[in-house]
Amino acid sequence: MNDSTLHDLDRTDYRLLREIVEDGRISDVTLGERVHLSSTAASRRRKILEERGMVPHYTASLDLNRLGLGIVVHVSIELQSQAEHLLNEFEAAVIKCPSMSYCSFVSGDTDFMMIVHVRSFEDYDRVYRSEISTLPHVAKIRSSFVMRRVADRMVPPALFQGRT
Repeated sequence: MNDSTLHDLDRTDYRLLREIVEDGRISDVTLGERVHLSSTAASRRRKILEERGMVPHYTASLDLNRLGLGIVVHVSIELQSQAEHLLNEFEAAVIKCPSMSYCSFVSGDTDFMMIVHVRSFEDYDRVYRSEISTLPHVAKIRSSFVMRRVADRMVPPALFQGRT
């Protein structure tokens, strides 16, 4: 998306996006009521936002704690080198890690940040040994256990400030 695409959005588009973020299953009738449009207009504008890639897909938010994956671990990984072929090999391997929900190549004193979900500390030991430590070209692994979740947003509210 380029800057001109952002400038094409009006206040109603941002109100629609804010409501969709809150409830991706919102009906066109309710969406229209919340943003002061008819259900037909709300549906048409939602479809345009989807077609333009502003809403690339819809997902379900699962309560991983209730599903038995109550421990969240932030894992920092440094590689032996940042040679392109090593980065590519690491990235191809990390995608296959079944306990990992998020991984990014980052700047700073580490190369990759991962989020891992496990059932227990013993389960993390298993994941560490069978998934994380077997990743190619790893020089250092640092794990931080989440003690308490303070905020967990899919979209920062700042996106909508001054636009709705």
